[in-house]
Order: sequence, then structure tokens, then C-alpha cells
Amino acid sequence: MSADGQAAWMRRRHPVVAVTANDDAPEPGGRWPTRIPAVAQLLRDGMRLSAGVTFLVGENGSGKSTIVEGIALAYGLSPEGGSRNARHSTRPTESPLSDWLRIERGIGASQWGFFLRAETMHSFYTYLEQNPSSYADAPFHEMSHGESFLALLDTRFDSPGFYCLDEPEAALSFASTLTLISVLRRIADDGGQVLCATHSPVLASLPGATILEVGEWGLRETTWEELELVRHWRSFLGDPDRYLRHLLD
Repeated sequence: MSADGQAAWMRRRHPVVAVTANDDAPEPGGRWPTRIPAVAQLLRDGMRLSAGVTFLVGENGSGKSTIVEGIALAYGLSPEGGSRNARHSTRPTESPLSDWLRIERGIGASQWGFFLRAETMHSFYTYLEQNPSSYADAPFHEMSHGESFLALLDTRFDSPGFYCLDEPEAALSFASTLTLISVLRRIADDGGQVLCATHSPVLASLPGATILEVGEWGLRETTWEELELVRHWRSFLGDPDRYLRHLLD
């Protein structure tokens, strides 16, 4: 194989090829969270993950964050955010889903990973302060929520590993969301892999990304243009009074 062919073959391998239920997984539909349609489908049918970026998009309670959390923990990442080396906990709230999942890894792929979840970043920053690393970390607690996210992207999202993100847009402005899009695109171009739960039509517009819409039907692949989220935002921005008058009258 030529050097160019070898390099292309290496780029095609990605950290997580598939996620399936292990032998200890309960039957879908019984205990929580197996009653959530998307979780039930994951346990029943498994999920193949493409290289590059995959977005899970759906309403609150649809199971997208539960799935991202379960896969992140099954991969070995810290439940409250961070890399495989981070070990911090305030109040455990994670579901048992990760205990029921088996990760099929890409042979020879990077083992690096990072879990960014908006709701626990404050405690993660405190953990970093108390346990300094080799990174030249910014003073996260002295920055705005969005600024600290962008500073973290500069130091932790720098290699072609497996990145799980849970609603990262919660801290970001429109312009900062565009910055995140460029970071995710760079990771994908470098051979990394991203699994991201989001409510943001801006973030989900990343060209080339796989989009899984999550809802009462379970999981279904779709396009950005066909997302209910995109239709709702277009309709609202075109005529906000049509929505607001029902709430404010």
C-alpha cells in the first residue's frame, strides 16, 4: 500500500464503530430508561456510528442526552465531564444505561476522548483547579460561561479522539456556536469522531454531519432541512406573533 493509501486508510478508522446491548441488558420497555423509545431502540437494534460528526436532535425528555451520557460512560469517560483520566463527582445522577452497553472500537483508533456536558461544567472547572494538569488552563471560573467553553475547546479538543457533547450550545452565543462548528469540522477532518446532543438548528447545520432525530418513534436518520426543530424555528422567526399571542393573551 502506498504512503497516501496508508494515510487514507488510517483516517477512515474511527474510535467507535458501533454500540450494542451487552448480555446483562434488560428487555426494552421495562425499567427506566428502557421505556424511552430511543433507548429501547438502541438496546434492541444497536447503533452504528459513522466517522465524523453525529447529532442527536429532539425534544426535552426524548432520550438524546441519556444516550450520549450512556455511550460516553461506556467508552470510559467521566460521568460529570472530562477525559478518561478525570475522576470527580458531586452527586451521581447518571442512568444505568452505560452498564448495559458494549462499545465496538475501531482497531488502532485513538483512545483519547472527552465528555463536555453543559450542566456540570462548573464542578469540572473546580476539579481542574484542585487537580492542575499539564495544560495551560485558563482561569475558567473568572470567565463567562461561553468564554470558558471556548477556552476549553482550545486545550482539550485538539486530537482525533472521541468527543461526546451534551447540549454545548447552552453557553454559546450565535457567533460562538459558529466557532464550535469550526472546531467539530476540524476534529472530523483530522479523523476524530463526535457524538452531540443538541437543540441548536445552527449547530446541527454542520455540512456532512449525520443527523438522528429522536422522538416517540425512537431514532431515525434525517436531514437538516427535514428536522422538526428547523421547521419550528423557521416558522417562529417568520412570524413570532403567531406563537406569542397564544402565550401572552
